[in-house]
Amino acid sequence: MKIQDVAARTKLSIHTLRYYEGLGLIVPVARAGNGHRIYSEYDVERIVFVSRLRAMGMPITTIQRYMQLAQQGDATVTERLQILERHEVVVMQHLQEFQNHLALIRRKIAHYRELFHANLMAEDDVEEPTAPIGTVET
Repeated sequence: MKIQDVAARTKLSIHTLRYYEGLGLIVPVARAGNGHRIYSEYDVERIVFVSRLRAMGMPITTIQRYMQLAQQGDATVTERLQILERHEVVVMQHLQEFQNHLALIRRKIAHYRELFHANLMAEDDVEEPTAPIGTVET
């Protein structure tokens, strides 16, 4: 698969794919005879994994360490597990913060809906004039 195809599939730019490879976040991929990168399905899965770690706020240095360990094989499973467990705690804290923010937004929405409803009710309580405008009732 060509880099353009991977970019479209992962929604990452070509620049980002090259940048990730340069940083060691993804292992260097195979090259065609003309020097163009050729990605396997496995490469794409790793790229998606790395991009999700980044999207969840994992620092690049931590991802680099994780990927270095992954290349070393099963002997590093314990350390990789620890990295993911530590980051899970961070993600859960962020999730709780977002839930708190969402609760605040929902309270504000409820408050504004109450105000809006109260204003509508107040407008309904205003008596409509019975005589045409410009005339005097007797």
